[in-house]
Amino acid sequence: MAREYIVELPTHSVGVLEWGPADGEPLIALHGFPDTAWTWRKVAPLLAEQGYRVAAPFLRGYAPSGMPGDYSVRALAADAVALHERLGGTALIGHDWGAIIATTLAGDPANPYPRVAALAVPPLGLMNPTRATLRPWLGAMLRQPRKSWYIAYHQLPGRSERHFERLVRRLWNDWSPGYDATEDIDHLTRAIPDRAHASAAIGYYRERDFRPAFAAPRTPLLYLHGARDGALDRRYFAVAAPHLTPPSRAALIPDAGHFLHLERPEAVAGLLVDWLRTSPHESGM
Repeated sequence: MAREYIVELPTHSVGVLEWGPADGEPLIALHGFPDTAWTWRKVAPLLAEQGYRVAAPFLRGYAPSGMPGDYSVRALAADAVALHERLGGTALIGHDWGAIIATTLAGDPANPYPRVAALAVPPLGLMNPTRATLRPWLGAMLRQPRKSWYIAYHQLPGRSERHFERLVRRLWNDWSPGYDATEDIDHLTRAIPDRAHASAAIGYYRERDFRPAFAAPRTPLLYLHGARDGALDRRYFAVAAPHLTPPSRAALIPDAGHFLHLERPEAVAGLLVDWLRTSPHESGM
């Protein structure tokens, strides 16, 4: 059972779910869109069994966390740094938007986390092709616009807010086909109870300055991607993974869509534990 508490950051209050022993090695796990901190309810207990203390905050704009009004990548990364100051953290793990936050910090020389893990979204700066990866990059570029229609939809004033529930149900269905997201959508309904909260969650996509997210990783990184991901084309894995050098690692998870940690929690937790216990000086690729 997760413990629930509130952490006060400089800009707002943050609701946190926590699993594992109070004296366990601390890990911070960030969720994405359209999701909540409860997305870690399957992986976190498996990590807790290995002695880790997993703290999963609700990102700004998702109740019970506050809505401070700034949803830029810089502000989100600052929240992760502030959480480290209050809770510690030997690794920062992120999925979807959480992955963008995590890899943004991985490229920051002031990153306080010794390790970073990104699920479903690689470092954005590694998605450019080389001669060796030009073919998968072209394949991904041809297919990705059809998958990313919702980003343009989010730019229409008020449209996503008015149709939020219908939109997120479609995204869950498209991104992880065959996965029953009933429980996750129930959690999301409580975290996004009104249009103001929906506007906050969608506000991440309306920010314009993504430059910090394109920095090359400086911190050892684990990148995991579902082989059936319906949100970000799997071919981007073949483009991004070769850019990573040991001790960083990458793995494609079979039989998993965008929410790979919910669909294949044992596989994801196993890879995380193996990576966390590997010396930074050992080969990872």
